[in-house]
Amino acid sequence: MQHEAWESEGAKGTLLQVKDLRTQFFTLEGVIKAVDGVSYDVRQGETVAIVGESGCGKSVSALSIMRLIPYPPGRIVAGEIWFNGRNLLALTDEEMRQVRGKEIAMIFQEPMTSLNPTLTIGRQLTETLEAHLKMSASEAEGRAAELLRLVGIPEPERRLRQYPHQFSGGMRQRVMIAMALSCNPKLILADEPTTALDVTIQAQILELMKELSQRFGVAMVIITHNLGVVARYADQVNVMYAGKMIEQGSARDIYESPRHPYTLGLLRSVPRLDQPRKARLEPIDGQPPDLAHLPPGCSFRLRCTFAIDRCAHEVPPLIPVGAGHVSACWVADTLHGK
Repeated sequence: MQHEAWESEGAKGTLLQVKDLRTQFFTLEGVIKAVDGVSYDVRQGETVAIVGESGCGKSVSALSIMRLIPYPPGRIVAGEIWFNGRNLLALTDEEMRQVRGKEIAMIFQEPMTSLNPTLTIGRQLTETLEAHLKMSASEAEGRAAELLRLVGIPEPERRLRQYPHQFSGGMRQRVMIAMALSCNPKLILADEPTTALDVTIQAQILELMKELSQRFGVAMVIITHNLGVVARYADQVNVMYAGKMIEQGSARDIYESPRHPYTLGLLRSVPRLDQPRKARLEPIDGQPPDLAHLPPGCSFRLRCTFAIDRCAHEVPPLIPVGAGHVSACWVADTLHGK
């Protein structure tokens, strides 16, 4: 029945459907609920952002989709991940290996830890092409040069023979994008793809990713704490806090009418060009909670200036606050226009 429901939604263009995903780490400190009942959709060709502070579960949710959670201590304990008509959590290890790289690609935060320092850039690109697309060595080399040219790396034939340490940070990230695109995937997961780069290069990389996504119709999930990225590049936004989705909606709704105190706090803590130059930023007080020892009720309560008595005892569910816009807050209605 669930599969039939997915196919019905898939007919409308849903490529990825994450349903009640729960990923936990079993440690001596206790059970860490890194991803705690997360659900969201990604449509074909859409760019979806997952936003939140470090440690909120953003990266773990992406690694769960790729089934790259290290065990022990981590394990996906519940949920479904439907991609292109199949539940990824029901696939064998070999079937999942065929999905990775070929149908779903991932761009990691720091390319130097993802690229093999002992292999040339060319070999790292051709290896994937030969494995997934069954290309010959010469075909793979030609395609690798074409990919480097596509992502704006000059003299690609010469650069194929070089090693990662001979590339700048921005160029290494372009190589990672080329690798992600190499097998024509339907979905790219980009985990903080510009964190290690300076601001100018960040903009170039993000523009490149958006352009390539639009050109090839590839859906993207961008994991970030940078709300500027969200405003310019995302269609839909999922805000995460303490392992849960606490607000979801279009980028326009999230920016123009945030309906969760945490989202409001994130927006108030970043500079804006439409504010006076002397306007003060408002940081969010306190620290994120320990995921192994979450407080009762709303996890954001102790940092929230809008908290009421109910927040201390009941975990708020995601409830509609507009068309396609949901918030997990007992006082969401009072935030309208704040």
